[in-house]
Amino acid sequence: MTTVDLVIRGGTVHDGNGNAPFQADVAIDGGVIVEIGRVAARGREEIDARGLMVTPGWVDIHTHYDGQMTWDSRITPSSTLGATTVVAGNCGVGFAPARPTDHDTLIRLMEGVEDIPGAALHEGLGWQWESFPEYMDAIERLPHDIDVAVQVPHGALRVYVMGERGANRAPATAEEIAQMRTLTREAIAAGALGFSTTRTMVHRTADGDLTPTVRAAREEMIGIARGLKDAGTGVLQVASDFADIDEEFDLMCELTRESGRMLSFSLVQADRAPQQWRELLSRLGAAVARGVDIKAQVAGRPVGLMLGLQGSAHPFISRPAYREIADKPLAERVAIMRDPAFRARLIAEKPEKGHPFINSLAGAYHKIFELGTPPDYEPDPKDSFAARAERLGVDPNELVYDAMLQDEGRAFLYFPMHNYTEGDLENVRAMLEHPDTLYGLSDGGAHVGAICDVSLPTTMLTHWCRDRSRGPKLDLARVIRAQTRDTAEAVGLLDRGVLAPGYLADLNVIDFERLQLRAPYMVYDLPTGARRLMQHADGYVATIKRGRIIYRDGEPTGALPGRLVRGHQPAPAARPQARAA
Repeated sequence: MTTVDLVIRGGTVHDGNGNAPFQADVAIDGGVIVEIGRVAARGREEIDARGLMVTPGWVDIHTHYDGQMTWDSRITPSSTLGATTVVAGNCGVGFAPARPTDHDTLIRLMEGVEDIPGAALHEGLGWQWESFPEYMDAIERLPHDIDVAVQVPHGALRVYVMGERGANRAPATAEEIAQMRTLTREAIAAGALGFSTTRTMVHRTADGDLTPTVRAAREEMIGIARGLKDAGTGVLQVASDFADIDEEFDLMCELTRESGRMLSFSLVQADRAPQQWRELLSRLGAAVARGVDIKAQVAGRPVGLMLGLQGSAHPFISRPAYREIADKPLAERVAIMRDPAFRARLIAEKPEKGHPFINSLAGAYHKIFELGTPPDYEPDPKDSFAARAERLGVDPNELVYDAMLQDEGRAFLYFPMHNYTEGDLENVRAMLEHPDTLYGLSDGGAHVGAICDVSLPTTMLTHWCRDRSRGPKLDLARVIRAQTRDTAEAVGLLDRGVLAPGYLADLNVIDFERLQLRAPYMVYDLPTGARRLMQHADGYVATIKRGRIIYRDGEPTGALPGRLVRGHQPAPAARPQARAA
């Protein structure tokens, strides 16, 4: 009898192509799938998957592990939540190319845009590189639990070529544009998966300045796009607030034409422009019909802020009384805040001048909720703090204050910042079901003190395919395809995301009935002991990377088979057809 490395027996297989599930064994040998069906071979290791679901591993194309992957072998929380491949270097921020004089600038940029503590980055980054290829070499030297891929960030590229002028958003000269084009081509040729940029005014450095790329001229953008054309591969990723929707969308279409490559842009519903997403989807569909290779990355739930005493934001953070105690350890703050006199004084105060967004939270209690366990990512507006306070005839500040003190001050409240203007996820469903969108925007590794959307792929299964009660559900096979084959294919990784012979053996074995997210919580395990939000789930029986079990029931096995993925990966010889969306 033939022996192979691993056999998964009797599971319900979702193959990543959107086909109806079927019961089968999966045989794995040498890091790839060798047989699916009734497998006679014996496995050196076997998993009894009867009653369980077997899927490809999630391919998450929008993360920010650019720093973490240089010092940490485990790409958590993504790898504990079923991801087997992640793509970093999004939104134009990252750490290469970088001269020694650029280090602080790039850290301040990442700290401001992605809320990753600067002290942790200063401590953790070894800076064993200057060029982008050298940065990839540094990543490759460290083993990882899952595969990682990187993109060339416009911010770092611009500062490298232009120095302080680039950081200060000065126009690039023709010679500087030519140099950026050359460096982009060299990075893509060395294995960078693509190029990313940000053009939104929301993204700021830790000092409050606009990012180096926000006003980059059309000539600069086209010059860099031609660097991808020179390389003959790669993708483009853009974040924009579309303040001038005609100019921005036309530019993105031109970038795809000039590069000959796929471009994706981030799409959310913002309260300040609640119908813009519809216009962008309309333009997207029309552009695709014209042959433009463009897609929108969308999220399957609100972009949700975790508000709490351990985090980066909460409604009282700018009040004078709170500022008096803000630097004290959590236990001391909680003890002080439980004093009735202190509580009355703080609630009566007005916020001091500070960050306008933070101060606006006190006026947004109609969109702030208790998170719950398991967390509720489509809360009913009648359960908001504003609605509850009105029913009780009390000041909503009092309810929020008391809720934040739960669990000894470790509780988090939920503020669905984007994608929740109408108080449900019906608009999100329209984005998810559009034929030209991609599942993305998890921001794994970023916003570590305020957002924990890294669990989006799990929400897609639990909420959208099983538990949703406030509207229609989504088809499970289609959702699995959307976060495996579709995302992998979009960025040129054609060797994964499908369960078929010849494909990488990247899989999840899932107890679908038991699959459930736990509430996010804060840990202090970044360099210097800096904080980050963490989240786990029940129901991931096994996560398998290149045929090796890396997590059992959410616990690491110690196996580190992950690699740096360098560029486009061809498909096995016989690539199955996907079911039409």
